[in-house]
Amino acid sequence: MSLPTTFNPADIEMRWYNHWENTGGFRPERPDAEAFTIVNPPPNVTGSLHIGHALDNTLQDIVIRYERLRGKDVLWVVGTDHAGIATQMVVERQMEAAGDKRANYSREEFVDKVWEWKAESGGTITTQLRRLGCSMDWSREQFTMDEHFTKAVLKTFVNLYNDGLIYRDKRLVNWDPKLKTAISDLEVETTTIAGGFWHFKYPLADGETLADGRDYIEVATTRPETMLADMAVAVHPDDERYASVVGKEVVLPITGRRIKIVTDEHADPELGSGAVKITPGHDFNDFDVGKRAGIEAAQMLNMLDGNGDVCQTADGLVPDEFIGLHRFRRDKVDGAREAVVERLKADGFLISHVSKNKKGEETLSDAEPRQIATPFGDRGGVVIEPWLTDQWYVDAEKLAEKPLKQVRDGTVEIVPKSWEKTFFNWMENIQPWCVSRQLWWGHRIPAWFDESGGVYVAMSEEEAQAKAGEGVALTRDNDVLDTWFSSALWPFATLGWPEEGQLLVEKHFPNSLLISGFDILFFWDARMMMMGNYNMGEAPWPRLYLHGLVRAADGAKMSKSKGNVVDPLGLIDQYGADALRFFMAAMESQGRDIKMDEKRVEGYRNFATKLWNATRFCQSHNISKSTSVRAPRARLAANQWIIGEVQAVCTEIESAMEDLRFDAAANAIYQFTWSKFCDWYLELIKPVFADDADPEGMPAVETREVAGWALDQILVMLHPFMPFITEELWHAQAKNSGGERKYDLITAKWPNPRGETSKEATDAIDWVIDLTTNVRSAKNELGISPGAKLAAFVPEASALAASTIERSSAAIERIARLTPVTVGEAPSGPAMQVTAQAGSGGGDIFVIPLEGIIDIAEEKARLEKALAASQKEAKSLEGRLSNANFVERAKPEAVEKAKADFAHHQGEVERLTAALERLG
Repeated sequence: MSLPTTFNPADIEMRWYNHWENTGGFRPERPDAEAFTIVNPPPNVTGSLHIGHALDNTLQDIVIRYERLRGKDVLWVVGTDHAGIATQMVVERQMEAAGDKRANYSREEFVDKVWEWKAESGGTITTQLRRLGCSMDWSREQFTMDEHFTKAVLKTFVNLYNDGLIYRDKRLVNWDPKLKTAISDLEVETTTIAGGFWHFKYPLADGETLADGRDYIEVATTRPETMLADMAVAVHPDDERYASVVGKEVVLPITGRRIKIVTDEHADPELGSGAVKITPGHDFNDFDVGKRAGIEAAQMLNMLDGNGDVCQTADGLVPDEFIGLHRFRRDKVDGAREAVVERLKADGFLISHVSKNKKGEETLSDAEPRQIATPFGDRGGVVIEPWLTDQWYVDAEKLAEKPLKQVRDGTVEIVPKSWEKTFFNWMENIQPWCVSRQLWWGHRIPAWFDESGGVYVAMSEEEAQAKAGEGVALTRDNDVLDTWFSSALWPFATLGWPEEGQLLVEKHFPNSLLISGFDILFFWDARMMMMGNYNMGEAPWPRLYLHGLVRAADGAKMSKSKGNVVDPLGLIDQYGADALRFFMAAMESQGRDIKMDEKRVEGYRNFATKLWNATRFCQSHNISKSTSVRAPRARLAANQWIIGEVQAVCTEIESAMEDLRFDAAANAIYQFTWSKFCDWYLELIKPVFADDADPEGMPAVETREVAGWALDQILVMLHPFMPFITEELWHAQAKNSGGERKYDLITAKWPNPRGETSKEATDAIDWVIDLTTNVRSAKNELGISPGAKLAAFVPEASALAASTIERSSAAIERIARLTPVTVGEAPSGPAMQVTAQAGSGGGDIFVIPLEGIIDIAEEKARLEKALAASQKEAKSLEGRLSNANFVERAKPEAVEKAKADFAHHQGEVERLTAALERLG
């Protein structure tokens, strides 16, 4: 059966994916083989495939398919995260659209509705991962709210609590007033918005004055409303301006609260007045300053409720007129911010901002206009409030000790190594981890309270009751656990832990490798290390590979607001999954982000088409599947050469994969397939299949066997990167000769050529290829027709040159378009020179007469003019790029263009110089 003329990815992709999944191709039975395990970072059950998922999962699938081909017992764990906030929001929005709301239901009823939503709509991303070609073990698909996983989560919480590593505490959290829950740092997006910088007078108490005679301290803030809960004023300990009043008090306007002046290095003498108002209940920095000043968390004042509206502080000093106001203007209604400023202005405590217009005239305003970096919740979309509340915390500092040691001593390798510094910095300065969330959907915290506030942590209510005693009324904590807490158990809970005797745990933990985006190094990767060591006694994997982000073509971060988001499914529809996958691999360079380039995706689609057409060429000459993993015996030089090249590229790919150099591995198989096999080998063997050649003679028989074997090796080595087209061609090659493959390519064997080759034969082919390449380049530079046949002379031929010219003159004529080739001196007259060499030895010089072919003087003049132009442009660009003002102040895209133009003109200088040298 011959291949269709045109390659169409849509015709083969889902057909092969369904075949693999239905026949168990993703998890072949290999009980005695070495285990290789990767856990997939579980995407949110609400999610859809984005370009970051495409990169992350492509890299994982490349490794998984590669190790499967190498005969290992491969397990790629797949599943989804219950995504507490995201999922609850989706369901609540659906209810709102139907005129319903969560408040109409009990907690249990609402959770039932979430499960109904998951059954109907929660599988979108798993379908999309299949389209990408991800060879996951779907038979064991996991979900973080599954019964066995929930048991693992509860056991971990209970054990940590019993070991003193989980506790309740009053601390500041990122509070989302819209969702009414604490959220993690990852769910906070900082956006710069227009705001103001207000300056106030805080009167000194008891008649105190500063050295300059002022009876007040000037403070400045971007959040005036928080002064209702101020508890101190901080100055730097070395700031002489305030030395006389340290330890004294100021009397706050509006509330009349007396607060102390304290010293703290947080205050910067060079910034503003050098004095900072401290609101420990509503600012993370102020919280730390307050603790250093001796203010306990339980004493810190809270002036806002869960909605972000002003409430009465514990000391009862907030005037009634402010109670109930939102923290700032909302829905065109002024809030506490505006009311506080107005009151301070009316009472004479506002220091106006003075600015001058173009005429030098002064104008007064309440605040200095500023661009303020402001935290927003990524889902609620409102400004996040640092809020003081009781939450559950994990002692992350204690749990970080073993992971830190493991990275330092090499037990865990981070690739690329440059990320180690970031890892150490974060882990050494780690803060308590807030793991409670004020939601209904999620793992409910296994803690029960009695009427006096006593807490009982247990696996079940029955166990908690037994601890509390009979007759003690208990109420369960309403909060659920942070989804990062449950996903931290992913490497082992997905394998059956904590149940005893789980074979998967025994064989597949620790996992072999984790591939992750650098952006979740701390939120997921580090926490898996903590939980792996705590629950299992060892790190969850020995290697952690961190890849970059996929950015827009101009290097900007993709975002919906910028309109530069790329849909991977759209690219798959247009170019096929194989092309997108190969783009991801080829562009994945350690330590760098990827710039999206649709033209390159299209180029890799063309690469697939070239392989398709090469296979059609093979089939047209009855070249079909091989019968052995080992290379066939070969006598012909071209066949020995391709066997040697297969061995070389196989070694190159293996080395790259060992080092997790995805770009190097992809480039190796690309260059070999396109250049060595398609462009050179198939061209070299064409005479064997000429009309006047004997189809059953030794050359034809041997070449069909070697070519079929070499193509099979390409399909195997390329399969991890381009699984669909390679599987299609694998079977097409068998059907072409009326046969069937014994197994699918997905479970084939990795190449092990062990071929015997002659260095003399392979050097001869390399020599012809080098000669041809240089002749073609020279013709192109001098404007000579590619098909023109030229005479050539070799004044001093090496032994290799002499024997190759004697044996392969026909090949040299057909491919290099040189005839006749004479070993001897060239006649006098205009000529160009090219070289040919094999390996690292010296090259043979070919002198090619040009009399009557081109006007040498005219060509030299053209080349010299072009060379001068490029030299001038390169010098100008070099000057711009060495100018610090240009590099630092110009737009990044302008700097990048200048660099690219400079590189282009440098290349032109080299090319044109070489062309002139050829002319002598």
